[in-house]
Amino acid sequence: MLTISLGGQRLSLLPQKAAFLPDLHTLLVADAHIGKAVSFRKLGVPVPRGTTSETLAVLADLAARLQVRRIVFLGDFLHSARSHADSTLGAVARWREAHAALQLTLVRGNHDDRAGDPPASLGIDCVDEPLVIGGLALCHHPQARAEGYVLAGHIHPCIHLAGRAHDRLRLPCFWFGSQVGVLPAFGSFTGMHAVQPAPGDRVFVAAGDSVTALA
Repeated sequence: MLTISLGGQRLSLLPQKAAFLPDLHTLLVADAHIGKAVSFRKLGVPVPRGTTSETLAVLADLAARLQVRRIVFLGDFLHSARSHADSTLGAVARWREAHAALQLTLVRGNHDDRAGDPPASLGIDCVDEPLVIGGLALCHHPQARAEGYVLAGHIHPCIHLAGRAHDRLRLPCFWFGSQVGVLPAFGSFTGMHAVQPAPGDRVFVAAGDSVTALA
C-alpha cells in the first residue's frame, strides 16, 4: 500500500488495483466488468471460468482487511446485458448478502449504459458522474471537472517497462495528471491500454503485492 494526497484527501493505492480513502473508510474500484467472461461465452468465445468469483473474493478480502464501510464503483460494474445471467447475478447476490452492512455506490459508466443498472435487490445506489466527495470528483470518464480533482477509470491504464535483456513487461498502473487521475481496471478479466504520461504526471505500478512509483 502506498499513500498519496489528492483533492485534500489521503488516498492509499493498493496492489489489488483499487484505491482506499482511509479517512472516509471508502474503497474505490474502477472497471470491475463483472460478467465479462459469461458475456463472451454466450457469444461462443471460449474464455476462463471463475472470473466473477475471483473478483468478488478480492473485494471481500479488501473490505475485511481495511474495515471498509463504503465501496464506490467508478463505472462498468457489469460488463453487458448478458452479464445478467443467473449464475453471475447469483454469485453477486450471495456476496452482497454476506456484506449487507456495506454501502455500495455505482457511478455509471459506458458499459453500465448498455448493461443497465444492477438489480435493485443488490442495494447499490446508482448515480451519474460526478460523485463529489470533498475535493474529489468521482467519475468513470477521465475528463477534467470543475467540481474537484477527478478520479476515474475507463482506460484500463498500463505501462510498458523494458529490461536489460530486451524483455518487456506490461503492468497495470495508477496514472495521475494535474487534474485527472485514472485507476487501473479492477476486474480479473479485463484488458489493458498502454498510456503515455505527460511530463509532471505521476505513475504508480501495481505488481505482485506492492505498488511502486516510477521515477
